[in-house]
Amino acid sequence: MAAPEPAPRRGREREREDESEDESDILEESPCGRWQKRREQVNQGNMPGIQSTFLAMDTEEGVEVVWNELHFGDRKAFAAHEEKIQTMFEQLALVDHPNIVKLHKYWLDASEARARVIFITEYVSSGSLKQFLKKTKKNHKAMNARAWKRWCTQILSALSFLHACSPPIIHGNLTSDTIFIQHNGLIKIGSVWYRIFSNALPDDLRSPIRTEREELRNLHFFPPEYGEVNDGTAVDIFSFGMCALEMAVLEIQANGDTRVTEEAIARARHSLSDPNMREFILSCLARDPARRPSAHNLLFHRVLFEVHSLKLLAAHCFIQHQYLMPENVVEEKTKAMDLHAVLAEMPQPHGPPMQWRYSEVSFLELDKFLEDVRNGIYPLMNFAAARPLGLPRVLAPPPEEAQKAKTPTPEPFDSETRKVVQMQCNLERSEDKARWHLTLLLVLEDRLHRQLTYDLLPTDSAQDLAAELVHYGFLHEDDRTKLAAFLETTFLKYRGTQA
Repeated sequence: MAAPEPAPRRGREREREDESEDESDILEESPCGRWQKRREQVNQGNMPGIQSTFLAMDTEEGVEVVWNELHFGDRKAFAAHEEKIQTMFEQLALVDHPNIVKLHKYWLDASEARARVIFITEYVSSGSLKQFLKKTKKNHKAMNARAWKRWCTQILSALSFLHACSPPIIHGNLTSDTIFIQHNGLIKIGSVWYRIFSNALPDDLRSPIRTEREELRNLHFFPPEYGEVNDGTAVDIFSFGMCALEMAVLEIQANGDTRVTEEAIARARHSLSDPNMREFILSCLARDPARRPSAHNLLFHRVLFEVHSLKLLAAHCFIQHQYLMPENVVEEKTKAMDLHAVLAEMPQPHGPPMQWRYSEVSFLELDKFLEDVRNGIYPLMNFAAARPLGLPRVLAPPPEEAQKAKTPTPEPFDSETRKVVQMQCNLERSEDKARWHLTLLLVLEDRLHRQLTYDLLPTDSAQDLAAELVHYGFLHEDDRTKLAAFLETTFLKYRGTQA
């Protein structure tokens, strides 16, 4: 018979359970009730300007998110600039890139006791890049060159996207504390909002905005021209170069707990054994900002550039057109395949040809690879730059009345942030033959099925319907053109056969 547990041990376990229950307590809800703030605070890598970050629950998607709060002491000044703050966050909500931490929602709280901006961001559970590098060095491991290249490519992919916006978005706080890494190797850049926000606010509201530059240990991430009126996207290139150096050597030794010296940076550079890697980093750290290459050009540097495999090109093509295919198309196709059939054949001058059969392909690995490509781990960047559109200045619709009094200010209009992965459409004639009844099924990237019905009038066009779905938050802006073309094809098919 097992001996009874010692009382002190049982007591400690009960204390840990009580602490866990306390951390999961709901402290506050968003006006719509979707986001629930918990007691547990999140270490988001010393994010600039944020007074408090809490773990929260997205009750609609069932996933954890981060509840960020930015507090302001001067309520009158805050109220005077509410419209400017709203416009800025509405534009940031449109920034959508797999290597950038997503801003899901925001709202303003200007109650009598406090003035604050609350915004919900994606939760990256694996921590910051700095934390990962420290763990790697602690285990006496060196940085894998392939992983270094993959991370640099993802960071540059995000910077290239931001710098190509109109006007360009300058990050302005890129350090190993504001870069995050997922468990699957996906890199996410956080704190994109900081530079735009701090520049948009007048001096009387900037007091809570703290920059990483104010911390001595992060001074080396900022170039000499930082903070000048004419500084530009080259600021981010310098910061990226320092991050790339830190990733390569795992840690740039600081002088005690204070700043990293020029001598320490020089020692780290000279310790690099790969001359291409050293030249790549040195070009980013040029003192003259005009001599630093752009993020897009860096993607073509010989240390990163590689000819994409046919497998990767096919995966990107498949994902871009997945909305035209059934949801389980990979599974269905693989079931129908003859595993003994020849997949590829390479002739040899002396002897029989080399053959690869379908039985030698792992379909489970194929699914994982497609998921990694979809998540942004393998960006397709070695082509002519696909420039993002300029960020539109969205007009805030009239605020909706909140059903429950939680935070006083209601949320702005809810726009769709998820992409469509599959579309299905059906048209049926009404009994009086005067109109068509449209049934549209949209499968979103999180596998949510959205079914919409509509009675078409003769004057309705595919472009107008797609624009309306975007306006009412049923469709992501990036999917508007795709849906319009899909609807146009459907209209021609049905109306042509039943005219």
